[in-house]
Amino acid sequence: MNTARDLAIVALDLAQDQRVEQGELSLALAAAEVFDLLDAGALTLAEDRITPNAQAPTGDRLLDEAATALVRQEPYESVEDWLWRRGRGLSAAYVADLEQAGTRPRGPRFSLRAAPAAPVDAAARQRAEERWTSHEPLLTALGAAAGVGLNEKDDAEDGSEALTDDTAATVLAALGNAVMELEAVRQRRAIEDAAFDNVWRGF
Repeated sequence: MNTARDLAIVALDLAQDQRVEQGELSLALAAAEVFDLLDAGALTLAEDRITPNAQAPTGDRLLDEAATALVRQEPYESVEDWLWRRGRGLSAAYVADLEQAGTRPRGPRFSLRAAPAAPVDAAARQRAEERWTSHEPLLTALGAAAGVGLNEKDDAEDGSEALTDDTAATVLAALGNAVMELEAVRQRRAIEDAAFDNVWRGF
């Protein structure tokens, strides 16, 4: 199960009526990679620290890249530090990877690309769509963090309450903190920019 790739398809292809911010999606993709690497046995979590295991190919280029990028010296890396480090530009990497595989996302609303419409690979899209429309808790929670909501008619929660596993809770809590910090940075910059504009208007 490739949650990161499914999340990318959901955000870039299925959620046609929503605009996805690069920063939130990149952080959520980095969190999704943690779950995928946990599933592959490439890492374990000790409280909030990512402990790498012996590297083994996952069969996915970006996940193998993520596994290679894990910090392998104690005290290792916290989940939140990983999200910021790995997440930098990660949404662009997934867009490029989908394009390279001939599965370019259709949505021109995503600010990374204004490419012509092109369908995502049918099998990959079907898998992601099934997880998304069935409100699979993990994918739903990651999508909510990335700013991708279910249709209003679904009237569903973000999925996080259905995830009672301590490991899932740790990763999702770190993701929530990172998303809030990103928004706080945006707000500070907006205030600073507005103040700067006001100064120039005084001259």
